[in-house]
Amino acid sequence: MKYDYLIVGSGLFGATFARLATDSGKRCLVIDKRPHLGGNVYCESVEGINVHKYGPHVFHTSDKKVWEFVNRFVEFNRFTLMTVANYKGRLYNLPFNMNTFHQMWGVRTPDEAMCKIEEERKEIGRITNLEEQAISLVGRGIYEVLIKGYTEKQWGRACTELPSFIIRRLPVRYTFDNNYFNDTYQGVPIGGYNILIDGLLKGVDTQTGVDFFDGMDKTWRNVANKLVFTGKIDDFYHQKLGSLQYRSLRFETETLDIANYQGGALMNYTDKETPYTRIIEHKHFETFGAAVERNPKTLITREYPAEYKLGMEAYYPINDEDNNNLYQRYKALADAETDVIFGGRLAEYRYYDMASVIKSAMNRWDTITSMS
Repeated sequence: MKYDYLIVGSGLFGATFARLATDSGKRCLVIDKRPHLGGNVYCESVEGINVHKYGPHVFHTSDKKVWEFVNRFVEFNRFTLMTVANYKGRLYNLPFNMNTFHQMWGVRTPDEAMCKIEEERKEIGRITNLEEQAISLVGRGIYEVLIKGYTEKQWGRACTELPSFIIRRLPVRYTFDNNYFNDTYQGVPIGGYNILIDGLLKGVDTQTGVDFFDGMDKTWRNVANKLVFTGKIDDFYHQKLGSLQYRSLRFETETLDIANYQGGALMNYTDKETPYTRIIEHKHFETFGAAVERNPKTLITREYPAEYKLGMEAYYPINDEDNNNLYQRYKALADAETDVIFGGRLAEYRYYDMASVIKSAMNRWDTITSMS
């Protein structure tokens, strides 16, 4: 008997869609080319520490429906992301707040900070790129120290060549608040994200190590009535309109014989000379206070940005004007499909937080059920 849905990719969009469809009595098969389920939220246990294998993931949302949905499958801890920036050995709090402004300029009051930023952003008129947007938000001094080098490393392009919206999501606060996110709910699954994925895919048929493009793209209609595709949309159409651009990442993970390396989960390196953008210390996502010292080992990961090349993992779409225009042409093809659903960061060619991916899958399923 055929499946109702063949779902390509076991990340959060695919796994959420599979859960909702299965709960509605549909039969789903989820395939993934990696040797494990979970996409980029997959964790690997090393020395009793859950390692975020494909970069750090902190769940945050103000959507109560999404928060209650994920809590059906796993309990979340009290982790609050408080990032530190390292610029040539000098440390600053992120996101930009009164601690940052004091560290940068020695100011002590919100009024002093606002006056300093206002003084530094007078040069900016019409905003046309990321550099101008950043200076308009926090002034040239913070831009030069905490934004420019990091951003140009991450995207492999000058800030003057990047769209302004990339920087708009960074909070700027005139309070002594180091919490990176403004959302109501925040945390990391107790025991790691694999528990969440296992819950989402409970009772769902899955196969790993299966590449959709190794023949199955030609025969999927023999497997299922409909297809849910979460990979690169230009791959689905075999680049017939041209290749979209992406950024990739490379990770170097190291086990250290010390209990605490940097004192927090994330430290960003914002100078252009340091080749990596950040160091992740994984134990701090799930271990707090005196418990940090109980495990005499720690694991750190250095994250290196890289230009995407064929065969690499695509992590971030490059949403400049040319790429967005090309994506719209692919989207027109996708919208004409009657038996294929495209979802997730790569298929929709947009940056998604985890909660936004889950919400997107929920909305898509609601649309399907409302039409049936």
